[in-house]
Amino acid sequence: MAELDEEYGAFDQAALRQWRVLFALMLRNMRSRFFGNGLGYLIAIGWPTVHILLLVAIFSGSGRAPPIGESMVQFIVTGSIAFWTFSYLSRFMMFSVIMTRPLFGFPEVKVLDVMLSAAIQEILSSCCVVLIFIGLAWLFDVEWMPHDVVGAFSALGGAILLGVGFGLLNGVMALGMPFWPTIYALLTIALWGTSGVLFVPDALPEPIRTWAAYHPILQSVEWMRSAYYPGFGDEILDRAYVIKWGVGSVFLGLVIERGIRGHLLALK
Repeated sequence: MAELDEEYGAFDQAALRQWRVLFALMLRNMRSRFFGNGLGYLIAIGWPTVHILLLVAIFSGSGRAPPIGESMVQFIVTGSIAFWTFSYLSRFMMFSVIMTRPLFGFPEVKVLDVMLSAAIQEILSSCCVVLIFIGLAWLFDVEWMPHDVVGAFSALGGAILLGVGFGLLNGVMALGMPFWPTIYALLTIALWGTSGVLFVPDALPEPIRTWAAYHPILQSVEWMRSAYYPGFGDEILDRAYVIKWGVGSVFLGLVIERGIRGHLLALK
């Protein structure tokens, strides 16, 4: 019995030590990411908010009718939330590894610790962005309640899972290939243009529509919009495909990091 108590005590101490490392890394990221001040982290929340508001202003001001539904604001926001949640997670998990690289000299700080702390921050930031848009929708009397609330939260979870998976892969690749962040920045532009944020994939002609169905980010956007527009995405939406991509990328990222951890740290 005494041995069991000692094991539980050791586990509690290890968990507490791990949490302290993650919390310290989160505080460091908040202070170092913008202007060396914790308040600068508000930009991490404001930046995606501004991105989406600019898209809303541009397309609403053009006077164009939305491809589906009656509100261009709702159409743009529902697609953008899913994409930018994925995008910011996948990019800033990668950048956190680069910016925190000098700390790998401390035995308590691991590559996964850095990426996990960044993931937690970005997930919280994404939740704040969603709350901001709910508040703005309420303030300006824009319909924001989805007809499928569970589906909307599930779609957000799918986008988060994809972002974490791609973030793990990007973080590992950025450590081994210093030029990878530049390549991924260019890839993000292509992903944004083909993700269905600004168009309805069901309206695409064949075989382009079939090819588009293999785009995991497009599927994530379709998933979110299906929670707002009944019957939307019936042609190509595959929710399980998003989950498979997310779980697969997380697993692959963990395996690669574990397999070449020593080599990656030797590159510092």
